[in-house]
Amino acid sequence: MSNIIQTISSRDRSSLSLSDLRRSAPAAFASNRFERTGGDYVFISTEQLVRALMDAGFHPTEARQRHSRGERFGYARHMIRFRQAGECIRIVDCMPEIILINSHDASSSYQLRGGLYRFVCANGLFLSLSEFGMIRVPHRGNVLAAVIEGAQQITKRMIGVRGTIERMTRTELEPSVQCAFAQRALELRYRGLEHFPFDPGRLLQARRACDQGNDLWSVYNKVQENVIVGGIEGRTALGRRTVSRRINSIDEDLRLNLALWQEAMALIKP
Repeated sequence: MSNIIQTISSRDRSSLSLSDLRRSAPAAFASNRFERTGGDYVFISTEQLVRALMDAGFHPTEARQRHSRGERFGYARHMIRFRQAGECIRIVDCMPEIILINSHDASSSYQLRGGLYRFVCANGLFLSLSEFGMIRVPHRGNVLAAVIEGAQQITKRMIGVRGTIERMTRTELEPSVQCAFAQRALELRYRGLEHFPFDPGRLLQARRACDQGNDLWSVYNKVQENVIVGGIEGRTALGRRTVSRRINSIDEDLRLNLALWQEAMALIKP
């Protein structure tokens, strides 16, 4: 199975249409489950969930799908991000979003998570489950009635992230702590490898003036963007030139975002 993801995102995060979603994440519109799923698997229609969220005022802003080969393509894991229409809630330099993850081939339970969209780098952040909530529903029943309530609950809890980010901006990090955080990010990105293609200091290089600070929020955003977006030149263990790749896999995006957020939370000063 390939890790290639089909992605579409509105440049200004305005609403995507159902036609846009169908082009980028066709599996979201499957009308039944993959035929090889087990007998206890209950189909949960992503299309119905999307329509219900849109009717409740949440508009889609981005969609991705795992590129599976063969028959599973039309049922593969997919992710759709939503923002509450008409809401102007701004958390520092971010907007809160709801992230829906589902599949129709039994590769994923239905999930509803909280996230942030940071305007300056157009890079979506997944937030820690323990702080801002996540709903995970196995494919064993109809969750349509609970979707809207869950999305609204997560949105309300997301307001609390403002205080967390403000504490991050007040937490100044010594150079040694910054390097340790970047080193940990490299270990998470290249887990299981003894050789890293570049030094951790490369992850601390700001891509824009507003991220040049030494506070935890600035350091976290530099490291997170450099890890997720990639494009950093380095050398393999054999000395060959290489460039770090963008993280497109839904699984890896989720894993790295959550792990980096948790590492950053451990550095917040009281």
